[in-house]
Amino acid sequence: RGEETTRQGLPADAVPSDETNLDGRAAVALAEHVGLDPDVRLEIHKEVPVAGGMAGGSADAAAALVACDALWDAGVPRAELVALAAGLGADVAAGPGGHSAVGPARGDVLTPALTRGEFHWVFAVQAEGLSTAQVYRTFDETVGGPAELDLAEDTALMQALRAGDAVGLGQVLRNDLQGPALALRPELQRTIDVAPEAGARGAVVSGAGPPVAALARRRP
Repeated sequence: RGEETTRQGLPADAVPSDETNLDGRAAVALAEHVGLDPDVRLEIHKEVPVAGGMAGGSADAAAALVACDALWDAGVPRAELVALAAGLGADVAAGPGGHSAVGPARGDVLTPALTRGEFHWVFAVQAEGLSTAQVYRTFDETVGGPAELDLAEDTALMQALRAGDAVGLGQVLRNDLQGPALALRPELQRTIDVAPEAGARGAVVSGAGPPVAALARRRP
C-alpha cells in the first residue's frame, strides 16, 4: 500500500487529494529518507482557509512529518526533519521545531526565540484567497529587491517578545508583503484600520494575505 490522504472541514474541497498534496508529499519524503514504504493514511481536518496567509498547509505538512516519524518509530533527528521540511517548502521548515523562531529572510533558516507569556490573535479571514506567487511578484515589481532591515525595530520586537509585552509588540508589527497584498486587495486596509478602533494592540496582513491578524488585548 501507499500513502492515502483524505480531507475534512469547510474548505476541504480546495485541498488536493492526489500526489500534489503537501501532506502526502511529506509522508513520502520521510518514507524514502528512512527506507520504508509510505504505508499510512492521512486525515486532514481543514479549518484554516486555503491560500489564507496563515501557513496552514505548511503547518499540516510539518505535522505529517512529525506524526509519521512517531508512527513508524523512525527516530529521525529533528535537524533531519527540518531539512526534509525545507525540501517541501521554506515555511514547512518552521514547523518541526515547535517553538517561536526568527530568521533573516528564508523560512528554513531559523533560530529559536525566547518568548514570555501568551499573545492572543484574532484573524479576519476573507472568502477569497490571494495567490502567494502573485503577491511575491508584486513585491518584486514594486520593491525591486530585499526589504531593508530596521535594526532598532528588530530589537524592539525581540524585547517585546521576551517581556510578553503585547503593547510593545503591537507597536512594531510589520509585514513586508502587506504593501503588495493591499495593492492587489485594497479593501483590506479598512480591516486594518478598524482593528485598533475595536481595541486591538495592532493589526497587520497575515503572510501573503488576505487575512488580517489583530493582536488582542486579552483572550477573546
